[in-house]
Amino acid sequence: MRIETTEGGARAFRGTGAFLWTEVLVQAHEELAMATAMVTQTVLLVFVYILNPALIGVALVGSVLFSSFTLGQRVLNEAAYIRIDHKANDLYLAGPMSPEGYFLGMAAGVLVVYLPPVALLGTLAVVVAHLSVGTSLTLIALASVVWLFAASIGYIFSTFFRDNRAIWAYASLFFNVFGVLPPVFYPFGFFPTYLQPVALLMPPSAAAALLQTRIGAAALSTGQVWVALLGLAGETTFVFLFAVYWAHRTVRGT
Repeated sequence: MRIETTEGGARAFRGTGAFLWTEVLVQAHEELAMATAMVTQTVLLVFVYILNPALIGVALVGSVLFSSFTLGQRVLNEAAYIRIDHKANDLYLAGPMSPEGYFLGMAAGVLVVYLPPVALLGTLAVVVAHLSVGTSLTLIALASVVWLFAASIGYIFSTFFRDNRAIWAYASLFFNVFGVLPPVFYPFGFFPTYLQPVALLMPPSAAAALLQTRIGAAALSTGQVWVALLGLAGETTFVFLFAVYWAHRTVRGT
């Protein structure tokens, strides 16, 4: 693994801030993508409100986590687009920017641009679900972990594609299936009992289950809480570290 160094020692994540703002400027010109970022969440929230208004608070909390998760799809699309269509990743990485700085700067730039609608959903969740300060902070923390997991997965997956036409279908399928089908927009107890351990090992539904426990919408045992916490922390840490390694591994000439 190549590590950028100076006389002062290792300089990991060099260029993260610079590429973050580069990505913000690029993403800010994607008005159509920004306008459609909340379509799925809005449709699901409308369905929940029509079918069972009592669950709208749970659905709003889930929509924040789902929105954080689908930002990974934006990272996947952007990383693949830069590499396949523009062939600019080698240009970026030919300078002093470190590979992990490129990955994390891109992910953070996407987050900055799409944060306002996520923050709006978070505000609605706080008001409608009557979240306490502690639960609101927990929501922010868990949404951040879900974002880091999704961004890492998105960047890793982006390196496997050779044609942009194949990306949209597979990326949408992956992020929507794992963000909608598990108990994210609905109570954890509604999910089949024999599949609940699987749901607790998927970051979006694990985070949702933990939050639902705090607001009284789900009743997790102590063991289930630990499975969700350890799974979420362990998987996110592993995937992020692998994304950093993979960023180095896929740089031409290393």
